Amino acid sequence: MPHDVALIALIAAGFVFAAIFGYLADRLHLPPLVGYLVAGVIIGSSTPGFVADVSLASQLAEIGVILLMFGVGLHFSAADLLAVRGVAIPGAIGQIAIATLLGVGLTSLWGWSVGAGVVFGLSLAVASTVVLLKALEERNLVSSINGRVAVGWLIVEDLAMVLALVLLPAFAGVLGGHADAGGHAASGSIWLTIGMTLVKVAAFAAVAIFVGPRVVPWLLTSVARTGSRELFTLSVLAIALGIAFGAAEIFGVSFALGAFFAGLGMSESHLSHRAAAASRPLQNAFSVLFFVSVGMLFDPTVLIREPLMIIGVLALIMLGKSLIAFGVVLLLRYPASMGFAVSAGLAQIGEFSFILAGLGVSLGLLTREGQDLILAGAILSITLNPLAFYATEKLEKWTFARWPSLATKYGMAKQEILRRELTVINKQREERDRQHHLEIEQLIETFPMFAELDDSAHEELLLLFRPRSASPGDRVIRTGDRGDSMFFIASGAVEVQLEDDEIPLGAGAFFGEMALLTGARRTADVVAVDFCQLFVLDRRDFNLFMSRHPQLRAAVSRMARERQESNVSRQRRDLSQDAG
Repeated sequence: MPHDVALIALIAAGFVFAAIFGYLADRLHLPPLVGYLVAGVIIGSSTPGFVADVSLASQLAEIGVILLMFGVGLHFSAADLLAVRGVAIPGAIGQIAIATLLGVGLTSLWGWSVGAGVVFGLSLAVASTVVLLKALEERNLVSSINGRVAVGWLIVEDLAMVLALVLLPAFAGVLGGHADAGGHAASGSIWLTIGMTLVKVAAFAAVAIFVGPRVVPWLLTSVARTGSRELFTLSVLAIALGIAFGAAEIFGVSFALGAFFAGLGMSESHLSHRAAAASRPLQNAFSVLFFVSVGMLFDPTVLIREPLMIIGVLALIMLGKSLIAFGVVLLLRYPASMGFAVSAGLAQIGEFSFILAGLGVSLGLLTREGQDLILAGAILSITLNPLAFYATEKLEKWTFARWPSLATKYGMAKQEILRRELTVINKQREERDRQHHLEIEQLIETFPMFAELDDSAHEELLLLFRPRSASPGDRVIRTGDRGDSMFFIASGAVEVQLEDDEIPLGAGAFFGEMALLTGARRTADVVAVDFCQLFVLDRRDFNLFMSRHPQLRAAVSRMARERQESNVSRQRRDLSQDAG
């Protein structure tokens, strides 16, 4: 196959096989992602027939992870993240530490080195946010208290893995890896490395939480004012991918984490729902390639070669981690229901596990066999994760039936505090959305001529309008001025002063359109006769908006002609009366 079509071949084969096996999985009452994983195995190097480019697949998969994490951030907020910090931070750190120790203990039984055990344990300790998000979406739990805690928990895990990826090369020599990899530790500069890493991660988090929510919505609003839907979609993707790449290059964090905080910043904009809708199709498409790429890395023969090891890996991922998470949640005095929800979400591993395993192999800490076991654990745990949710739900019902106090008393005080915090956040978000919808409703009520436009056009108008006030006696327009804007009266009244007449205009009316339509200068003075709130539409914005909505331009032109004909008729009538 020619090299220049490898990308096309990969995308075509990935989507075709994913569609086929995803449909078959659905017919067998399995999650479609199981079919996507099987599709990856089919086109991977471990099975005969067509073999896709694995390196390209991993990059496309990374785009899928970026877009999915961006979507998570759009539905999250900095306030959400801070609200769940009491359980997410100690819970995630404690669970990672204990799971890693269990990994070291398991590999010691197999005769592996401590370094291999550390890499192995860390790889199994961190769950996939992408898989968790899919599971929560299917159960409509993303916005629930437990769903937010689970997402916040995994975000903390991602931050911890960023630190692990930076520190692992520095400790490689000490752990038994390549001698040159441990040079930093031997030279005593390891603490400088740790310090620099913490400073960079803290700087990124500060920029993302405090600067992002101010800059990103402004950028989005500026683009939305152009009215171009394709430019808006392009800008959403540019912000997501640009911030993700910049975060990785400048601050050394992962693409996924950078994308999450990009979405977090955009979530503060009233256009966040529109941004989510614009990016959703690409999120879905590239998330499929993520699961396909995971399947491409898998060597199915490991299931035959090392069945007992596979069972041990699965037991640690699906039982060990879940029990640890459940125990940590209870120790932190949070409800058992939260422990069950987090446990089910953590019963799988994903993207960070592959990255850690690959780094461990490159540093000489982990063997290829260890990497295959991690990949096998990922494939099987992702496939079985829906079953883990189902089993957890059944176990939760049985537990609460046997010990009712766990459901009604234990951890309720802390849950109530968390519930109140999240309720306040929800109300603030709902109030922001309500105010925005109210603005649109008031716009349509005041100016019925805009009623036929769709919601996107209404949002665009609100962005294009420049508010202006006028007091009684203020001259808004002067005769002979250049017509550079059109005015809509939201409240109050003005008087159009013609040579021989004065025409009152109230709320819901507009004026100044003739100069914009004809290019001529102003032909009348317009004076405020009451306290007025006006919406001003500049010439450029007027022309752009009307070009996209010709029916509105026709209506404005018709009303302007009728007004002009009425003025002419009135002048003729006045002249006739004077002559009589």
